[in-house]
Amino acid sequence: MNVPRDLEGKTAVVTGSSRRIGRAIAIRLAQAGANVVINAKESAGRAEAVSNEIKALGVGSIAVMADIVDPEAVKGMVAKTVEAFGGADILVNTIALRRHNPLPNITLAEWREVLSSVLDGTFLCSQAFAPLLTERKGWIVNIGGASAHFGQKHQPHVMTSKMGLIGLTRSLAIDLGPDVVVNCLIPGRVDGPEDRRASTPRYPMDRIPAGRAGTLEEVAEGVAILCNPRSRFINGQSVHVSGGMLFGI
Repeated sequence: MNVPRDLEGKTAVVTGSSRRIGRAIAIRLAQAGANVVINAKESAGRAEAVSNEIKALGVGSIAVMADIVDPEAVKGMVAKTVEAFGGADILVNTIALRRHNPLPNITLAEWREVLSSVLDGTFLCSQAFAPLLTERKGWIVNIGGASAHFGQKHQPHVMTSKMGLIGLTRSLAIDLGPDVVVNCLIPGRVDGPEDRRASTPRYPMDRIPAGRAGTLEEVAEGVAILCNPRSRFINGQSVHVSGGMLFGI
């Protein structure tokens, strides 16, 4: 793929980037010339494999195993990023638990676990990387969820966490501006190689004016656009990449 290297020499940190959307974002930013820190909590082999894919594109990459809801682990990821690349320009927060459970069956522990994966993780990573991003006048992109807008049965914790992410995005844009640009990108229905589970609810195709599901690469392209130096006036926004499924919201 021949793409402009608008991010040449910059460094991106992508949480949850050993698979699916996170992996696609990491690869797209690398194609634009950025060094990329791959993050995962448990899948070390997959994280290293993605890191090697990125190195093959001619940029730097390291894989950092860290639980983003653990403040000390996040601080360690910051330290390893600085050690490898001297700082950071881009933070993409992708990690979220997407549980499906009827309301009567959701325990308080499950409720808190889902909210923590989205809100605590994004807060801790944004707080820890903020000094580096401020120094380099960087970007934060938070990955939201269409269920917060479209609605999805048996996902009260997921919908709540993703709507809360929009408030956090706006607050970060205010508190870190004008040095750091912060946006929330919200994918619609995206079908990828790991979306073949019959038990996973899918957004109905007849609600998508584009007439099809999106791809992981199209979501990643949205992140690349938001992190482009020419797009810095897009700030504090919730940007839907949904083929029109959520227009007017």
